[in-house]
Amino acid sequence: MTDHRKARRLTSKLLEWYGENARDLPWRKTLHPYGIWVSEIMLQQTQVATVIPYWQRWMRVLPTIQKLSRAKPERVLKLWEGLGYYSRAHNLQLAAKQIVTEYQGVFPKNPESIRKLPGIGPYTAGAISSIAFGLPEPIVDGNVTRILTRIFEIDKSPKDKDTQAKLWSLAKTLVRSAKDCSSLNQSLMELGATVCHVRQPECHRCPVMRSCTTKRNNIIHLIPAKGKPTRYEEKEIEVYVLFRNENVLLQKRSDGLTNAGFWELPNNETGPKLKIANKKEPIVKVRHNITKYRILLKAYATSCDKKIKGKWCNGADIRRLPISASHRKLIRALSKQHKGFAQIFIT
Repeated sequence: MTDHRKARRLTSKLLEWYGENARDLPWRKTLHPYGIWVSEIMLQQTQVATVIPYWQRWMRVLPTIQKLSRAKPERVLKLWEGLGYYSRAHNLQLAAKQIVTEYQGVFPKNPESIRKLPGIGPYTAGAISSIAFGLPEPIVDGNVTRILTRIFEIDKSPKDKDTQAKLWSLAKTLVRSAKDCSSLNQSLMELGATVCHVRQPECHRCPVMRSCTTKRNNIIHLIPAKGKPTRYEEKEIEVYVLFRNENVLLQKRSDGLTNAGFWELPNNETGPKLKIANKKEPIVKVRHNITKYRILLKAYATSCDKKIKGKWCNGADIRRLPISASHRKLIRALSKQHKGFAQIFIT
């Protein structure tokens, strides 16, 4: 039996399983492309449980493409604060403005047009096209890759060009063989998220276990093929805590930098190194990991005679402004351990 014939025979089992096991997620209660689009962008590199409250809050505050396009960037970033990978939020607003300008505020139905929007790649375009518009467009992400490489025992690296082409071809066969392409694609997402885990997959719960060649050959722990281990880069950043009249100085990250538009305490990563009177031990140390970086933030209370760009902020400002995740973590630690910060949060 060819792989594509085998793929076609899987669709009914996947659809039946999804109908009985689909999780009750808020974005599954709408067919509006805007809500589906926002959920798919948020779900990139982020777990479902984390996304749910963010999606619900976003849809309350910015319920339409038009409102997103007109929102202040700072407002958009504040709604995204804590989700990470902040270019996603920037691209959402850029795409919203493009939809208003080029499509009169109506989300385009054509998959090719969808793929041209900022921040939307083949997977996200396929997800939106199939779920919102019922179009038989394929999807391949980490979950789908894991399922397909295991079912068809594809032992080459999923990052190889030929392997990617095969995965997309199989995904296309699956979605175009199904009566309900939306549910078919969502069944793959669901199966990868809840059953076909990276480690310790629950094969006994899988609706297509009997078709899984990797399971049958008892090599499921070897598939997908693992790439080179990530090499993490250690970063140590000095952070300067400057007080004035029960306010603390914050600076806005410039355009072109990672996390552009977010606010943070002055530091020697994005600004000049300041003199510290007592540098024996920082008042607070915080670790923060992101992608390939392992970051240590070391906060020092200091003063500076020369004028430094920034904004003197009280507790209300700190709660209102979008602040980068690492500095938000540092500020929480400072509010518990440093008298000056504790006083700011009383106001």
